[in-house]
Amino acid sequence: MTTMVLTSTDEKCIYCDGDGYVQLLLGGSETCSCCQGTGRQTNEAK
Repeated sequence: MTTMVLTSTDEKCIYCDGDGYVQLLLGGSETCSCCQGTGRQTNEAK
């Protein structure tokens, strides 16, 4: 079995795609918990 590791070539947050916020299913939005709203990938997420 092989394991694939997904990496991003730029520094955008991979969770919110650099927006800094995440759209909620029931409406509204909240600050991305992965990047704390910066839109940038943190060292822990790399």
